[in-house]
Amino acid sequence: MKKIILLLFIGASAFISAQNINGRFSSSLYTFERYDSLSSSEQYLRAYEMLNLNLNYGKVSVRSYLNFETDVMSKMQSDPRLRFYNLYLEARDIMDVATVRLGRQPIINSIAGGVYDGASLTLKKAEYKLNAYFGGNVPAYQEFKLIENFEDNFLYGGKFTTTVIPNFQIGVGYVNKNFQPQNYTANRLNPDLNLIEVDIENKSNQYEFITGEVNYNQKGLVSIFTRYDYDLNFNQTSKFEFDARTEAVENWALNLYYNYREPKIRYNSIFAVFDYGNTQEIELGADYQISKTFTLLGKFGNVQYKDENSQRVGLGISTTYGNINYRKTFGYAGELDAVSLYTGYTIFEGLLTPSVGLSYTNYKLNPDAEANNITTLMVGANIRPFRMLSFDLQGQYMDNKIYKNDLRLFFKLNYWFNLNI
Repeated sequence: MKKIILLLFIGASAFISAQNINGRFSSSLYTFERYDSLSSSEQYLRAYEMLNLNLNYGKVSVRSYLNFETDVMSKMQSDPRLRFYNLYLEARDIMDVATVRLGRQPIINSIAGGVYDGASLTLKKAEYKLNAYFGGNVPAYQEFKLIENFEDNFLYGGKFTTTVIPNFQIGVGYVNKNFQPQNYTANRLNPDLNLIEVDIENKSNQYEFITGEVNYNQKGLVSIFTRYDYDLNFNQTSKFEFDARTEAVENWALNLYYNYREPKIRYNSIFAVFDYGNTQEIELGADYQISKTFTLLGKFGNVQYKDENSQRVGLGISTTYGNINYRKTFGYAGELDAVSLYTGYTIFEGLLTPSVGLSYTNYKLNPDAEANNITTLMVGANIRPFRMLSFDLQGQYMDNKIYKNDLRLFFKLNYWFNLNI
């Protein structure tokens, strides 16, 4: 991987006299206290440095996104750690049709989303678009190297979409992703019933799916999203999702959501032998706009498990100054009552944005269980003296029977830059 990255930056240096460097740098500090026992604790001050850097020359770019983390006060075992989330070369609009990416890059997919090391090709012409990709899984913690055993840790797939039918977007996709589980040792009995230590080596697990999407959008009237996932390994429907929203009636918006979902089990995984069931979820929602400032929100949902069901209710008021929400769940998923309030408002022409959040939750796993409660408070402020520079300061407080008077502080600096050379 280092050789690939070195080649990318050598290529970038050839055109860095060109034209544009942009991105964002942020630096964060997060402090908290961790108890090792009832009488012993340690203070931590975690530092995070994030860089999003793009080098551009016409239709060619090198894009990167990386994060460095460590602790200033009490070192953790993994400190320091550098994560490379993105680092790839991108060439756009080749012959006004193709875009090519090479390196560590994101993949947006409900089955195999995340990042991977490899190549992708996107072809787009008029109302038609085809995307294909191939590469390897990223090592744990996004390390700066290629993953071992590539033959057991790869993915490939693609997606074709079209908008040739007015107001419709139709897509068909395929994804194949393999994982190599880590080997481990376990105690077993030999034929003489003596305890021995055995190395367990699992086969590569696999996801293999085909997907389909049909979306319809008529602005200001109705929007519909549907998605279907089929598991080729288990020869069964994995998920069907339907989401519709209409604003046909003045000041009203109605929403209907449904999904059918099987647990997503990797092929060759030991979990495939367990008896598990699917879930079906349906939710009805409505928004009513009282004025440009206030909107009332309401939702009711039901989740059907294999032999049980659970319900939830949500009510709220959304305003330009913040929102107030109440949520209740009951049934198989447990009983919960929660009230939350959040407000934030920008003053002094964007210089200062103070914010406050408060919530109280009472919950128990079943009607006969002991009730627990938790209180959380968040107080913060965003200061933006210049358009490209901002500071965030936030205090977080939580109190329940496990975390007594838990107080945490968070500070963040953001700097955006855009330089034409």
